[in-house]
Amino acid sequence: MSTLRPVSGPTREVVDLLRAWLEADGDPEPIVIETSGSTGAAKRVQLSRRAVVASASASRDRLGASGPWVLALPASYVAGVNVVVRALLAGHEPILLEEHGSLDAAQRATSDGSAFISLVPTQLHRHLFVPADLAALRRFHTVLLGGGPIDPALRSRAEEEGIRVVATYGSSETAGGCVYDGYALDGVRLDVAEDGRIRIGGPTLFDGYVDDPALTAATLRDGWFLTSDVGRLHDDGRLEVLGRVDDVVISGGVNVPTPAVARRLREHPGVEQAEVVGVPDPEWGHRVVAVVVGKIGREEARDWVAEVHPRSWAPHEIFLTEELPLLANGKVDRQRLLSLFEEA
Repeated sequence: MSTLRPVSGPTREVVDLLRAWLEADGDPEPIVIETSGSTGAAKRVQLSRRAVVASASASRDRLGASGPWVLALPASYVAGVNVVVRALLAGHEPILLEEHGSLDAAQRATSDGSAFISLVPTQLHRHLFVPADLAALRRFHTVLLGGGPIDPALRSRAEEEGIRVVATYGSSETAGGCVYDGYALDGVRLDVAEDGRIRIGGPTLFDGYVDDPALTAATLRDGWFLTSDVGRLHDDGRLEVLGRVDDVVISGGVNVPTPAVARRLREHPGVEQAEVVGVPDPEWGHRVVAVVVGKIGREEARDWVAEVHPRSWAPHEIFLTEELPLLANGKVDRQRLLSLFEEA
């Protein structure tokens, strides 16, 4: 059965439910988004129509255009909901990738030179190696890219191919991406707390977590959402996201920011994809382990990381795999990464 609490069901039915929700009189009940649970237990986030519409409007204003959207993400996640809502508010029916078989066919179905699409980095990486998909990406007005850390090399290659990429940062609690290429959308407020955690305010914030008043009170404070991400604000207002609070692994008494290590490994010519996790260890506290798609040895990887970071950040072990495990929304399943290593 399709429902908006939480958003779930066949994609076309979810589109119809969201259309009715947008057109409803009065103040309809908030929708509920279940978070991915990529780093822990899933949460149920309540989003008002006011917040979702504010997000879509701010996105349109920043991009400087509106038009049809291709839905290439699950409609049950906030990024998918955003695509549906942006399309409907612009007067277009969302084009469902699942109904067209290929990105090229879906883009052609828009019959519009100002079409948009939202992807996660893994999807963009794959589409770049399919000639027809690559050609389709060039025809989009904008490719929004979010859902996790973006490898600079991936973005550079996409832009060299003539694709307009805009990197987004946000979460279900902020009605999706609310920071584009480091700068907050109009109406969105950014701040960094004393402990380095990013705080977000403004009209796109969620109403709270379903049946969890304690967690709501801990994260929604005085009109600010306290994220689990660490970052810094530059003088020009640009936000730099450094990683998640729980992505910092203590190994041998040293704080190791695993996203920074993973980014460095992805710059190696023999590495296609890489993620770094901390595995409990009686001697080190945690061992720093890199899960890699590609060809690189342990000592080579350690030397490569140590060229730009402290050697104490270098991975203790390298686990090679043919592909990284993904969640339904395209994000890397970090819990499964740990399981793969433990099984090996």
